[in-house]
Amino acid sequence: MQITSGMVKELREKTGAGLMDCKAALTASDGDMEAAIDHLRTKGLAAAAKKSSRIASEGVVCAHVEGNSGALVEVNCETDFVARTDNFVGLAKEIAALINAKAPQDVEEALTLPIGGGNLGEMLVGTVAKIGEKISFRRFARLETPAGASGMVVPYIHAGGKIGVLVAVSGADRSNVAVAALAKDLAMQVAAANPTYVGRNDVPAPVIEREKTIYREQARASGKPDKILDKIADGKLAKYFGDFCLVEQAFIKDPDRKVSQLLADAGKAAGAPIAVSAFARYQVGEGMEKRSDDLAAEVAKQLGQG
Repeated sequence: MQITSGMVKELREKTGAGLMDCKAALTASDGDMEAAIDHLRTKGLAAAAKKSSRIASEGVVCAHVEGNSGALVEVNCETDFVARTDNFVGLAKEIAALINAKAPQDVEEALTLPIGGGNLGEMLVGTVAKIGEKISFRRFARLETPAGASGMVVPYIHAGGKIGVLVAVSGADRSNVAVAALAKDLAMQVAAANPTYVGRNDVPAPVIEREKTIYREQARASGKPDKILDKIADGKLAKYFGDFCLVEQAFIKDPDRKVSQLLADAGKAAGAPIAVSAFARYQVGEGMEKRSDDLAAEVAKQLGQG
């Protein structure tokens, strides 16, 4: 039976075992998922398999920046208690450094990267046994400025690793102290204001048309004449850009100025255009199911009293 990547992925999600181990188990069991799980359990991966159904929505976001590139990763565990430990934070930092150095295409490829005498997937399975909780490497983003061109990637980690941001700026490198400080401010802006796009040109045309349609219908429903519906829609669309596009947002440190004005002023001072080429923002557990345990129960559990 042909073993597909989808089958391997499903088995990995169910057991937490490494990709190559999952493929070997499926091959040995002729594609039978339950038999493959049993195969992995006999190889000592029962602890990881047992914990794979738990909810891992706590964790940290870490960044690693070196040279002209940076990586942002979210690594999850089950409790905030574990997320704050040095060992767990160290693991996340190690993963961020690996991602930045190797630049994999996705998490599935990242789990095959060599590290510590094995691969990352195997390392995570081993960590599950040591920590006693489900560990999940959920996602990553990697930003890079073009080689030979002036630019920088700047990180910002907020609230002890609950929110992390990377911002890539073109037009100046870290030797320009003023632009580096602005880039740090813009990373904080992304953390606080949570924009979706860099500028209005990055907003997909279908999104713009959908928003305009909604605004027109709202205006029509309120009794506005058809001849001014487009004008009203354009006005509301400008506000949409101001909410969701970084360069059109009001600067958090000076709400009377837009981010685009700050970039223009920085460009004049630097003698070259300064622009944000990309950004990434992660918040731990966003969009995930949350645990319902209270703090007292969590601590008791960690102390073996619950």
